[in-house]
Amino acid sequence: MAGKPTVLLTGVAGNLGLRLIENLDDFQVIGTDVREPAESARMFRFEKIDLGEERSCDQLLDLLRAYRPEAVVHLAFILDPLRSGVVDPRQMWTVNVAGTSRVTEAIAEHNRMIGGIDKYIFPTSAMVYGPELDRPAMEDTPLNAQSLPYALQQQEADETVQARANGLRKCKTYILRSHVYAGASIQNYQLGVLRGVPNGKGRLAERLRRKGSKLPLWLPSRGNYLEHRFQFVHVDDVARLIAHILRRKQADPRLTILNVAGRGDSLSLRRCIEIANIEVKHVPGRAICRRALKLLWELGVSDIPPEALPYLLGSSTMDTAKLRVFLGEHYRSVIQFTCEEALADSFRATSAEFATAAHP
Repeated sequence: MAGKPTVLLTGVAGNLGLRLIENLDDFQVIGTDVREPAESARMFRFEKIDLGEERSCDQLLDLLRAYRPEAVVHLAFILDPLRSGVVDPRQMWTVNVAGTSRVTEAIAEHNRMIGGIDKYIFPTSAMVYGPELDRPAMEDTPLNAQSLPYALQQQEADETVQARANGLRKCKTYILRSHVYAGASIQNYQLGVLRGVPNGKGRLAERLRRKGSKLPLWLPSRGNYLEHRFQFVHVDDVARLIAHILRRKQADPRLTILNVAGRGDSLSLRRCIEIANIEVKHVPGRAICRRALKLLWELGVSDIPPEALPYLLGSSTMDTAKLRVFLGEHYRSVIQFTCEEALADSFRATSAEFATAAHP
């Protein structure tokens, strides 16, 4: 009887990595990260690798040669510099962009020498399209990330993977541009604003958390900001999608790019506020919103940098018709949550639990 197929996951200790492992009982999982996850018993092998280091390409090659995986899933990416402890944008770049290049180079070199890696899956972000879209983005919409280092680096990494896809021999590359991750265990800037938990690392933030205080959502009083549209996708659905691709037998093209969001309609900011039950403070203009966000960041009250403001106040949706065709009859069993259900699930935990998750 043949053994289980092998898959290599980078960034395995992250939220998505842990959810993905739960969906891969029929695979032998080789995991890498800068720290060992608590769920390491589910893996066949764990290797501590920092993709910000030049030697990581050779370390990955050693693993590929030793275990001959048929697929690589690249999940190692720094979103939140405050929580990760990597606050220097240049250092973030060495992990996010140079690190992605190292993973891609290791696959190319392994397939050139030995072969056998058939799939390369790289989840990226809808932020690469930019914060203000006048129509839902298609997969061929020009990329226009702005202001936020994470978004700019996601775009650079996305373009790097696209450029290298044809050089990976017989390997099929899948780029998954996901909208805002949601779920009770997820922490990101958009959910952070809606939850209002003062998750900064300063003493004032700690006192506010002990009191159960919540930060309001600051909005300009002029403009139709409450009608701006957003999409969400549950982290469990993204994990199911990656697992589905790993098992997929169809003859896909060399490069497949998919917009990924929850089922159903996008949500207005007004509806997001209703679900979050967050207080809104209206101020005269957008510049004041930025100053407020900057002050809370500098005081260590908030963990949301002012560079995130365009994405917090913008209007951005994607067309996911290609994903529906790609999944076909499996669409509803893979993407189980609507956008609204995914967002609502993000508020199952209490404010105290969110603070604990952000400050373990």
